[in-house]
Amino acid sequence: MSKFGPVFFCIALLAAVFMAGWCHAESVIYVAPDGGDGAEGGVDAPLATLEAALAKARTLRADGAEGPVRIVLRGGLYGVTAPVTLTAADSGTEESPLFIEAYPEETPVIHGGARVTGWRVEEGRWVAEIPAGLPEDADLSALWVNGRRATAARTPNATNPAGDFPEDKDFFYTDGPVMVKDAEGKETKSNQAFVYREGELQPWAGLDEAVVVVFHSWETSLHRVEALDTETRTIRFKKAAAWPFANWRGDQWYFVENLLEGLDQPGEWCLSRKAGKIYYLPMPGESPETAEAWVPVAKQLLVVPEGAGPVAHVALRGIHFQYTGWGVGPEGHSDSQAAFSVPAALDLFAARNWVIEDCMVAHVGTYGVWFHQGCQDNLMTRCEITDLGAGGVRIGEGKSPEREEDVAQRNTVDNCFIHDAGRMYRGAVGVWIGRSSYNRVTHNEICDIRYTGVSVGWSWGYAESSANNNLIENNHIHHIAKGQLSDTGGIYTLGLSPGTVLRGNFIHDVLSNPKVSGGWGLYTDEGSTDILLENNIVFNTQTGGFHQHYGKENRVVNNIFAFSHVDQLVRSREEEHISFFFERNIVIYNNGRLLGSTWKNGNFRMANNCYWNLSGEAPDFAGMSLEEWQAAGHDEGSIVADPQFADIEARDFSLPEDSPVMELGFEPLDPFDAGLYGPGAWTDKPGSIVRPARPLPAAK
Repeated sequence: MSKFGPVFFCIALLAAVFMAGWCHAESVIYVAPDGGDGAEGGVDAPLATLEAALAKARTLRADGAEGPVRIVLRGGLYGVTAPVTLTAADSGTEESPLFIEAYPEETPVIHGGARVTGWRVEEGRWVAEIPAGLPEDADLSALWVNGRRATAARTPNATNPAGDFPEDKDFFYTDGPVMVKDAEGKETKSNQAFVYREGELQPWAGLDEAVVVVFHSWETSLHRVEALDTETRTIRFKKAAAWPFANWRGDQWYFVENLLEGLDQPGEWCLSRKAGKIYYLPMPGESPETAEAWVPVAKQLLVVPEGAGPVAHVALRGIHFQYTGWGVGPEGHSDSQAAFSVPAALDLFAARNWVIEDCMVAHVGTYGVWFHQGCQDNLMTRCEITDLGAGGVRIGEGKSPEREEDVAQRNTVDNCFIHDAGRMYRGAVGVWIGRSSYNRVTHNEICDIRYTGVSVGWSWGYAESSANNNLIENNHIHHIAKGQLSDTGGIYTLGLSPGTVLRGNFIHDVLSNPKVSGGWGLYTDEGSTDILLENNIVFNTQTGGFHQHYGKENRVVNNIFAFSHVDQLVRSREEEHISFFFERNIVIYNNGRLLGSTWKNGNFRMANNCYWNLSGEAPDFAGMSLEEWQAAGHDEGSIVADPQFADIEARDFSLPEDSPVMELGFEPLDPFDAGLYGPGAWTDKPGSIVRPARPLPAAK
C-alpha cells in the first residue's frame, strides 16, 4: 500500500471533523506565560493559564458565541500541579469546534514538574532540598537533569543505559520460593516473599525507602519492603505481586533501586522523603550551577474524567506535554500484564471527534495518551511520544462496556513516533488496544519498548470478545523487549478478532530475555482467531518470526520471516480445529530450527511457501525432509530454494523478477512503505537514536 493511502484517509477524517462550513465568526483567546488571568484574553492582553482560557470559552458560548473557539498558547512553560480538566461544558460542535493550539512558530509546554535548585556538593555527590511549597501528593518519582532521565540509584548496577540487554551481573537472584498455603490448604509459591541468596541483600539504612524491582517473564513488580530476615534469608513485601516468585525460574531476576547506599554511578539519583532531600551523582561535565533539574509533581496533565463527557470536536495542535510521575506508592505496584493499571498523561473518557496533531508527550511516568471507553472517531497524528514511565497509546478498556455509547471505536493513531517506553513499568506496550474495535494504527514508528510493540485484544481463550476489525498497518516496529522481558511480540494479539488485519508492518530486533521465554515478531496468543497477517517483513527475532500459542483459522499470507535465533515458526498447542493457514511466505534463516514446539496433529494448512537455510543444511520439517513433509499432506507446492534477496546481509529484501518465489504467487514487499511519512524533518527523527549493535548469537 502506498504511503499516500493513510494521508488521504487522515485528510478526509480531518475534513469531516474540523472543516465543516462555519457559518459564524470565530472567537480567539490568547494565553501567555507572562499574561494575567484577569486580562481580557486578547493578543495584547493574554490570559496566563489554559484553565482561565477554557473558563472564558465557556462564558463566550453561554453568551451566544456560535462559531469556532480558538485558544492560542504563546510559547513558554505552563506549570500545573493537577491536570487541566475538560467536561461536557467544553464540548464543541461541527460548526463550533474548540481549538487549543500553539501560536505559529512557537512551542507552548504544559508541564507538571518543579525545578530543583540550590544544589550543593557533598562528598562528590549533589544534594538539594525537595522543592518547597509543593502539594502533599507531589509525585517526585523521577528526576530529569538537562533533559535526561536520571537512573534511580540501584544495586547491582546496570551495564547498559535503561538496563537494556542486561548481563548476569546486573541482577540479584532469588534462591527459591517461600511456600505458603492457599485458601484450600494447598501448598503454593508465595507472591509476597522469596528466599534471597547469601550475601546479596543487606539491612541497609535506606531499605525502607527503596524499591525492589522483580522480573516476571512479561511483567515487573515494584515492591516496598515489609521485612528482611537475615537468618532465613527471606524478604517480605508490603503488597503481593500479581505472579508468584520463582515461578518461571528458581533464580529470578531482581534489583534494588532508590537506595542511597547504591548511589555510586554517574547519572544516578535517590530521593529521601524522610530527609527531605534529593541526591544526585553528576555525569561528566555537569555543573550544579548550570544544570536544569526537574522532578514531577502532577500525575497527569490533561483529562476528561469518567462521567464528565462526552466532550466532542476538540483539537490539540502543536503543544508539548512534559513532566509527570506515577510512583509506586507506599505499598508497591504490580500488574499481571501490560502495566494495565497505569493511567496516561492525557487521559480521556468519551472524547469524540478529537484531533491531536503535532504534539509531544515526553518525560512522563505513565502511558502517554489513553482513549478510554466512549472515545470514538478520534485522530492522533504526527505526534512524538517518548521517555515514558509506562507505554505510548491505549485504546479501550479491559472489559466490554454495557452500553453502546461507551464503546471505544474508530480511533486512529497515524504517523506517530512512539519510543523509549517502559522506563519504570517495563511491562507496558507501545500501542495497546483492549476491548475495542474498528481502530487504525498506521504508519507509526514504534521502537525501544521493553515489552511489546503493539497489543490487540484483551480476551484469553475463545470467550466472546468485543475487539474486532482493527487494522495494524505499515508500522515500523523494532528494538522490542531489549533483553529485559519475555513472552513478547512485535505485534501481539489475544482472543476472537474477526476482521482484524496485521498488514505491511516492518518488524525487527525483537530480542527477549533468553533465560525465560520468547520474543516473536508476530505473536497470536491465547485464542487469537480470524486474523489476517499479510505482507509483513520480520527479521532478527529471539525465538521466531511467527508464533501461535493457540487460536483458530488465522491466515498468514505473503510475509517474509528471516533470521530468528532459536526457531523460525512456532506452534505451541495441538487443537481439534485448524490453527492457521500459512501460504506464500518466505522463511530464510541460518540459526536454529525451522519449526519449533508441536506440529503433530496436522490441524494447520501450509502451501506454496519458500524455505531457505543459509547454513547449507536442508530444512528440517519436524524431523522430516520437505518430500516427507509433503507426503504427510503439508506444504503442497512449497519449495526449498534461495529467494535471491538483493542484499541479505544488509537486510535488503528486494527480489529480482526471476526469483523462484514469483512462481509461488509471492508479491514483493517494500519496507519503505512502513513507518513515518511527511517532510524530512519529521521522518528523519528516528535516525537520531544511536544504539549499540546487538547481533544475534549463533544458535546452540
